[in-house]
Amino acid sequence: MAGDSLDEERPLLVGSVPSDGDGDGDERGRAPQPVHGRLEDDVLPEESTLGRNIDWKSAYIIAISRVIGSGIFAVPGVILKSAGSVGLSLALWVGGALIVAAGLAVSLEYGCMLPRSGGDKVYLEFTYTRPRFLASTLVAVQAVLLGFTASNCVIFSQYVFFAFGAEPADAWRKGLAVALLTVITVIHGVWYRAGIRIQNFLGWVKVGLVVLMVLSALYVVLFRPSRAGLADGGPPAGSMAFDSWDGLWEGSDWGFGTISTSLFKVFYSYAGLTNLNNVLNEVKDPVRTLKSVSLSALVTACFLYLLANLAYFAVVPVEEIKQSGQLIAALFFERVFGPSVGRRFLPLAVALSAAGNVMVVTFALARLNQEIARAGFLPFSRYLSSSKPFNAPMGGLIVHYIPSVLVIVLPPTNEVYSFILEVEGYPGQIYGLAITIGLIWLRFKRPDLKRPFKAWMPAVVFRAVLCVALLAAPFFPPKNPDPHGLWYATYAVVGVGVVVFGLLYWLIWTVILPRLGGYRLEEKEDVLDDGTTITVLARVPKAE
Repeated sequence: MAGDSLDEERPLLVGSVPSDGDGDGDERGRAPQPVHGRLEDDVLPEESTLGRNIDWKSAYIIAISRVIGSGIFAVPGVILKSAGSVGLSLALWVGGALIVAAGLAVSLEYGCMLPRSGGDKVYLEFTYTRPRFLASTLVAVQAVLLGFTASNCVIFSQYVFFAFGAEPADAWRKGLAVALLTVITVIHGVWYRAGIRIQNFLGWVKVGLVVLMVLSALYVVLFRPSRAGLADGGPPAGSMAFDSWDGLWEGSDWGFGTISTSLFKVFYSYAGLTNLNNVLNEVKDPVRTLKSVSLSALVTACFLYLLANLAYFAVVPVEEIKQSGQLIAALFFERVFGPSVGRRFLPLAVALSAAGNVMVVTFALARLNQEIARAGFLPFSRYLSSSKPFNAPMGGLIVHYIPSVLVIVLPPTNEVYSFILEVEGYPGQIYGLAITIGLIWLRFKRPDLKRPFKAWMPAVVFRAVLCVALLAAPFFPPKNPDPHGLWYATYAVVGVGVVVFGLLYWLIWTVILPRLGGYRLEEKEDVLDDGTTITVLARVPKAE
């Protein structure tokens, strides 16, 4: 085992040599440090200037706490309303888990092969080196425009006001959501280690909350306690009380567009499985930890999600679930534990769960933004790349904070949650398709790359085909469109618009302006005062 661990810390590219050319590493026999900005050195683990402070338990929480956020407490009601039936809703959760597993296999192979912070940014840059700067620019635009964590802030606000029985104005809801994001940004930006400890604690709280939910539903079904909320002591008036198999599927909307939008919401609920890929520079024994944590989090999430859905359907009537919006967990707890504990205490626990999710998402995306700044693709990159003054990625936190606040404040509250889930999911499928095709290409073009984890090729191909289908699906109209809601394909148009904006930005910044100005962009390495290595994109005049 010790030999395997040491082998995973060595260069993962067969025949690769250290940057100083002596091939020996340092005097203690550690692997040579990579050169920042050199693509071939992406196969070498790079340690953050903050050090490797994330052990297995913290890594597991970073993954599972991102997965078990507001999704399981809010998404099932939204999906049931779209799908129309309990049977189709459960099928979407199971099918979505299989698709997510195929996508996770792709991310695992890339993450173990290129053990660097940055996730998709690193993978796209390594795979698509031409056209120059295109992959980096698209990832930077995606991170800035869509790298927000607004949905869980909204859920936090809704559950807090629900717990206290308040119906405040829209401005108060948004204000509380922004306040949560502000506090978390300050914690991660000023008290780095304290932030990790807090998010670890909240992560275990939310896992315990889901377990409590499942056990409560089991108790209600088996013992049928006498409670006013449970049909006056009779059988639980839940959604699972069907007379036949056909009744389970009654009202199903099998429209291509409906299924795709519902799957995007399922994918959102599983999104944290690749959260660890963004912070590998701070993870102890990154390759081994990534493999074990990702697979453990996937199994945990699948098991808890399926049981939680069954718990909802066993206790809450289907029509109430459809009308609950994002408050399905609140209805569940109120029916099981009564109006005092169920309506006040447990919804506050759900709010804490959403806050924990915001913490781990902010933690990871700040690192992604810092890596983008280090590569020179953000304005004021020298300041945004630095870990000063509190030895934390304050610049990356600010880049994450601004679009998140805008997404919370600008859209109408009644539609913001579903719209956020869909807008986040659609461009993710575009980049997921690019990464999946890139993995297949690397298998044939770069057999020299060492792969500590190798995805099953049929699963990789399946993932690519599903990406294509999901990208086309939103443009097929649903069977029962909402006449008062947004156009059914709005989120897809917005997602494509973000990608097109990235293409135009790249074309103007790296092609048109250099031609008009008579210069070319060259990458030059620099080191900040805190020891962070960055790339400066300098304008070099073209030779006459």
